[in-house]
Amino acid sequence: MSAAERVAVVTGGAGALGLAAARALLEDGLRVALVDLDAMRLDMLSRFLRGGRIVVAADVTDPVAVRAAHERVRAELGPVDILVNAAGATAGAGIAATDEGAWRRVMAARVDGTFLWSRAVLPEMASRGWGRIVNVGSARPVGPGAGTADAAAAGAVAALTASLAREGAARGVTANAIAPVFVRSPGTTELLTEAQRRQALAAIPAGRFGEPEEFAHAVRFLASPLAGYVTGTVLDLDGGLHLG
Repeated sequence: MSAAERVAVVTGGAGALGLAAARALLEDGLRVALVDLDAMRLDMLSRFLRGGRIVVAADVTDPVAVRAAHERVRAELGPVDILVNAAGATAGAGIAATDEGAWRRVMAARVDGTFLWSRAVLPEMASRGWGRIVNVGSARPVGPGAGTADAAAAGAVAALTASLAREGAARGVTANAIAPVFVRSPGTTELLTEAQRRQALAAIPAGRFGEPEEFAHAVRFLASPLAGYVTGTVLDLDGGLHLG
C-alpha cells in the first residue's frame, strides 16, 4: 500500500505537537484527519496545511463522540491505518494542590482518550494485517512542571502502550509511545517561569529545548512501514534528560 492510500488520525490536532505530526504525515502523502475539541482553532490552523485532510471536532474523552468521529473518518477517508494520540492536558502541581477536577481532566484527556481511540481502530487494523499506534506519554516524567496527575497519566499511557503492542504484534499492528519532555509548546515550555527555564536548560544534556518538528520526525518513523519491528517501546525525546 502506498503512502497516498494510508489514512492517519491525529488527536490533539490543534496543539503544537499534534499539528506538527499531522503536517509531517501530510508531507509524506498520507490522508490525515485532525481531531480536536477546539473546533475554531482546528479549522483555522488546518487552512495552512497542504494535502488530503479533514478536521473533526470531537471530545476524545467521550465514547460517543469518539465513535462518531471514527465513523466520519472511515466514511470520508477510509479505514484508519495510523493513529497518533497527541491529545492531552496538564496540571503541574503536587498532590496536595491537585484537586479532583484537575486529576480527572488530565487522566481523561491522556489516558481515556488514548484508550477510546485505540479501541476504535485496533480491531480493524488487526483484521487488515497492518497498523501503527503512536501515543504520547512517558514512564519517567521528570523536571519542573511535571505534577502528580501528569506523572500518573504518563505511566498509565506507557503501560497501555505495552498492552496494545502485545495484543497487536502478531497481527501486524505496532504500538509505541513518544515521551516528549521540554519540547516547545504553549502547554509546556511557555508555562515555565524564568527560574524553571534556567533550571531545565541546565539539566538537559543537549542544552536546549526540543522542537515540535523533532517530535513529528519521531512520529514519522514510528508510523512508517520500516518501523514494523519496533513495538512496545517508549522513545525518550528529551535531549538526554532521562540519563539523570
